[in-house]
Amino acid sequence: MSGFDAPYSRTERMLHDLAMGQIDLQRALSGLEDRTVARRFAALPAERPVFVTSLPRAGTTLTLEVLCEDPVFVTHSYRNMPFLLCPVFWDSLSGGFRKTGQARERAHGDGMSVSYDSVEAFEEVIWRQFWPDHYLPDRIAPWTAAEAAGESADAFVAFLRAHVRKLVGLARRRRGDAAPARYVSKNNGNIARLAFLTRAMPDAVVLAMFRDPLAHVGSLVRQHDNFLALHAKDDFARRYMESIGHYDFGAALRPVDFDGWRDGPGVGLSPLTADFWAEYWIAAFGRALDSADERVRFVSYDRLCAAPQSGLGALADTIGLGAESPVRAQGARFRSPTPYAADRLGLDPARLERAQALHARLLARSII
Repeated sequence: MSGFDAPYSRTERMLHDLAMGQIDLQRALSGLEDRTVARRFAALPAERPVFVTSLPRAGTTLTLEVLCEDPVFVTHSYRNMPFLLCPVFWDSLSGGFRKTGQARERAHGDGMSVSYDSVEAFEEVIWRQFWPDHYLPDRIAPWTAAEAAGESADAFVAFLRAHVRKLVGLARRRRGDAAPARYVSKNNGNIARLAFLTRAMPDAVVLAMFRDPLAHVGSLVRQHDNFLALHAKDDFARRYMESIGHYDFGAALRPVDFDGWRDGPGVGLSPLTADFWAEYWIAAFGRALDSADERVRFVSYDRLCAAPQSGLGALADTIGLGAESPVRAQGARFRSPTPYAADRLGLDPARLERAQALHARLLARSII
């Protein structure tokens, strides 16, 4: 697991730093994997992927876990780390010393537990390999729809689909059946590339989750403070987050610069303030609404929590799951999010009003 979700030993930290520091070598090994041990997976399915995304703290992790209750889906887990790009080689190599670990609460302090077999968001490692110029020192440049038509996009899609076939093949071998057939991911970074995804992968379904802006901003502020404290006492936790492309919080923070908001309405705002995160929220979801086509399905996390049975039914229908899918029976896992008061956050009233108007537009697009 991650260095901030469960303690790494000194050896494990060294292995992680070594593996993630040689990511170009991992990519080369992935090509070798394609030509050798993974050839038997070449005919496996890699179509109709599902991408769950949002700004962090919008229920994406829980939604990923619930979707993975359906055996049709495969995704990454902590066991894929740290050799994420060559999963077949790593699965064979690590089989003799795999650990079993008791689930424990993750570092976010939100009551969610993780273990070595927990599904997690590691897809961003692949994106960063193909699009390094988007990752600037203090921010991330969003992707454009036009970039989906180039050679880089073709190479990325080919790599991702080959990678998915490996995950499907490993899952089928591990489970002993042919059920796993589709890839699902939770990747907050994909909020920066909605139009790119639907153009580059027209068979994909993208679930863009959102929640009430006041509660969302309050949660973002809390988590940024939480990770600032964690990174101050454990530098490996920061390095770990950066190595897997989690630039969401703390010393690792690199916000996505939607429509240049960092030098526009967000200029001079400190990430220690609610106004910074509210402006980020407005920039992110304003761009999402303006750029998303019909294959991007907006999902209100608040409505999902308020009526989980019907909400999960709509979600399952949207992504093509059958009437017997276990996803439909996971309603008990959803609970109402923590409320926040505007005066306690010190949020500018005019900025909150802008966010609430945008939220009304999102609700009008929500599938639930």
